[in-house]
Amino acid sequence: MREFSPEYLTHTRRGLWADSRAALTPLSLEDRTRILDVGTGTGEFAQVLETESPGEIICLDIDPELLTIARSNAGLTPIIGDATQLPLKSDVVDLVTCQALLSNLPNPVTILRRFARVSSELVAAVEPDNAAVSVTSTVETEAEVERRAREAYIAGVRTDIALGDRLPTAFDKAGLDDVVRRRHYHRRTTEPPYDDTVLKAAARKAHGTALRDHHTELRRELSPDAYDTLRRDWRAMGRAVIDQIRNGTYRRAEIIPFDVVVGRVSSPQQ
Repeated sequence: MREFSPEYLTHTRRGLWADSRAALTPLSLEDRTRILDVGTGTGEFAQVLETESPGEIICLDIDPELLTIARSNAGLTPIIGDATQLPLKSDVVDLVTCQALLSNLPNPVTILRRFARVSSELVAAVEPDNAAVSVTSTVETEAEVERRAREAYIAGVRTDIALGDRLPTAFDKAGLDDVVRRRHYHRRTTEPPYDDTVLKAAARKAHGTALRDHHTELRRELSPDAYDTLRRDWRAMGRAVIDQIRNGTYRRAEIIPFDVVVGRVSSPQQ
């Protein structure tokens, strides 16, 4: 499983459910008595669950540092544990959830079966469709350069980070019934005034840091020359971003589709 820093999780999940929570309707959160949120990270999705449900929210993550952040929120019950080996008895909750977890694990169907073992009613997953991300920017080259990097990364990573329409099929294979899929669009915008997060992101682009962080995955797909070309174009794009930030003219919008898939547990799982 890939690991992420608290800063990365907070940045990518901030405001994900701020505009609309309509896609979460099939979870019947108002009827839940105990929910297990697996791979809870810093607890952003768990906070949404806690707001929408009267039930107990159990947060499970293998990283104690992330759980410490989630623990700071009142009403959340933290448990250190591995998503692939849930340390819970069967039927102990009535809903198991995860957000942006299955796309980082090698066998989503197996994980869903383990979720179904500990749930007496529902299993739900919220996963990004990274292949369908769209970007618009005042920097002319940004969308195209990011598309090239994203496509190479998706091809080179060892898990399915663009589950998309395949997520309901994984639920079916896991033996879950009455599978429902809803799509939620997370829009992230950048415009003046720019905060520290924006400035740091621009500096990382100009220095090529993000590409270095994903060097292994990109080099599985790209030749040395293609990688060097991408890195050169990426850094030039980053410098253009910094120039526009200095002028106060930089604007960017990114839309990330998330699929919310819910299935019902119909029989005891082994």
